Amino acid sequence: MRTITVAKTAGFCFGVKRAVDKVHEYAEAGKKVYTLGPIIHNEKVIEELSAKGVEVLENTACAEKLLENGISDDRETVIVIRSHGVDMDTDRRLHALSQKSGGKIEIADATCPFVKKIHKIVSEAAEEGKELIICGDPTHPEVMGIVGWAGKAVHYVVSETEDLEKLSLNSEKKLCMVAQTTFNSEKFAKFVAILTKKGYNVKASVVNTICNATQERQTETRKLAAENDAMIIVGGRNSSNTRKLFEISSGFCSHSFLVQDASDLSWSDFKGYDRIGITAGASTPHNIIEEVQNTMEDFEQLLEESIKSIHNGEVVEGTVIDVKEDQIVLNIGYKADGIIVRSEYTKDPELKLSEAVKVGDILKVKVLKVNDGDGQVSLSYRKANSGFVESEALKEACENKTVVTGKVTEVVKGGLSVAVDNARVFIPASLVSDVFEKDLTKYKNTDIQFYVTEYSPKERRIIGDRKQLVAAEKKAKIEAALEGIRPGDVFEGTVKNVTDFGAFVDIGDIDGLLHVSEMSWTRAVSPKKLFKVGDVVKVYVKDIKGTKIALSKKFDEDNPWVIAESQFAVGDIVKGKVARMAPFGAFVEIAPGIDALLHVSQILRTRVEKPEDVLKIGQEIEAKIVEFKPESKKISLSMKVLLPKEDKNEAEEAVEEAAEAVEEVAEAAAETAETAEAEQ
Repeated sequence: MRTITVAKTAGFCFGVKRAVDKVHEYAEAGKKVYTLGPIIHNEKVIEELSAKGVEVLENTACAEKLLENGISDDRETVIVIRSHGVDMDTDRRLHALSQKSGGKIEIADATCPFVKKIHKIVSEAAEEGKELIICGDPTHPEVMGIVGWAGKAVHYVVSETEDLEKLSLNSEKKLCMVAQTTFNSEKFAKFVAILTKKGYNVKASVVNTICNATQERQTETRKLAAENDAMIIVGGRNSSNTRKLFEISSGFCSHSFLVQDASDLSWSDFKGYDRIGITAGASTPHNIIEEVQNTMEDFEQLLEESIKSIHNGEVVEGTVIDVKEDQIVLNIGYKADGIIVRSEYTKDPELKLSEAVKVGDILKVKVLKVNDGDGQVSLSYRKANSGFVESEALKEACENKTVVTGKVTEVVKGGLSVAVDNARVFIPASLVSDVFEKDLTKYKNTDIQFYVTEYSPKERRIIGDRKQLVAAEKKAKIEAALEGIRPGDVFEGTVKNVTDFGAFVDIGDIDGLLHVSEMSWTRAVSPKKLFKVGDVVKVYVKDIKGTKIALSKKFDEDNPWVIAESQFAVGDIVKGKVARMAPFGAFVEIAPGIDALLHVSQILRTRVEKPEDVLKIGQEIEAKIVEFKPESKKISLSMKVLLPKEDKNEAEEAVEEAAEAVEEVAEAAAETAETAEAEQ
């Protein structure tokens, strides 16, 4: 038995009802009534009021012409400001018009009190010199009115999160953010989060001006949409709050329908849906909601009469209404549900039916038995979807090289099986993407686009190629990304792959290489010890060659040699740890990122063949700086000058010094090469 649930909050809100009631009251009192713009966004209501003589003025200029042309009607004239409100200039002009008419024209302000409150907030914030952010549709009359109360204050109208993200706000100025009364409450919460991220005190800057009735209506719509098989949203197509309800409902219930009144309903749209929810926008009168409800109840008889007869062997379509571990339940428009047991859906014993099929999916099936003994219809998915099916659309797509969209129904050996209408297209694994993908299960039950490269009824096969599309899209994204990138640009990127020579970093639709030599000012270590896939890193563009981007993390402000001159000088005695050995000496780390050379001749006063004969990696030593060349990033140390001198005559000392000089000259070339390699 079908259930129909009408939302408690459906229909006129307080502000709209108040405005419409005022117009009816004036018209029924015999007054000539004008409204500044349609009183609400509902064609039915406007038609009813028009029948009572109510006319719509498009703008203030039209109102002023009433007086200029002379008021010929003997009745009292009333101009009603609708619930959306008007801007400050329009408000002043209308009241000035009333005074100029000598009381012949009455201005009836039916602006919603909640909208009035926003006008006051915006006006006061503007006087305080605050920047204003108004969340809403910039073309909606309510928002246009709010903007009109901002005066000369800096203001922005934002409708999407991207709009707010892009704003370059003045952090030195105070901020005030308000919202259209019918704005989506979930989206407003996201806007608040963005301001928080930008560093603003949202408690002092944000005023939630979304009407309580709007929030309640949106909340109830989410609940109804999640609980029902189909949803009907009633309201004018030009109504902002009705469209928002439809968007919210569609997010929870894919079978959501927007109708203006009962005449838009089609009983065939609701075949197979047992639970139906109804809600309506703030501009929808109760009588229209009631007509929709009554019409849906009348459909019961039509739907009952539409139940078809079926026979064994027939191929039919059904909507999935339940998925169990070993069977799928379908509504096939028959008096009994249809059942597909596991073996009649797939031969894969590992396949989980709950992952392969979702409630709401439409499947083509073959009737095995009209009555399986339990009063249900036994069905087969495999038997209805096996074999080759010709398709004129796929044939034309192959000939014209046009893009086709289909749903991946199975991951088969060697590729994907894709459904397009009733036909099956095979996409080989090598043509699924521009890179080889070992696991194709992520494509199961997803819609993909591809080219048809072979259509062969004789060979009973249709072959698809997605690789071309993926490669073309990637190339276009890379070209677009390159246009906006320059050397020196700084990015926060995500590590996509780590190799022995560096890491590939995604900086937005394009990857760059962070070479091992550019990862740190300190001596390079294995990239795999520094990064893992998914890490977020701050990098800058060092160089661009064609489509190859070289990245670096060696920012100037982090360069240890920038401050080395203020830390060290010739003659300083320093402590450090032996970092690595070379044939001509040892490199000693005397500060993070700064290695100094302790030449083999400067270790002891006696001759040392190799530095490792005396020193060990990690050993802490004390030495004196004997040479400092910051421009070439070179510091030389000596341990032996700190050691006591042995008693030798001048001739012996001269011989030793000469021998050391010859040795240092002989090793200079090797030392220069080793030092350069260590610095990279």
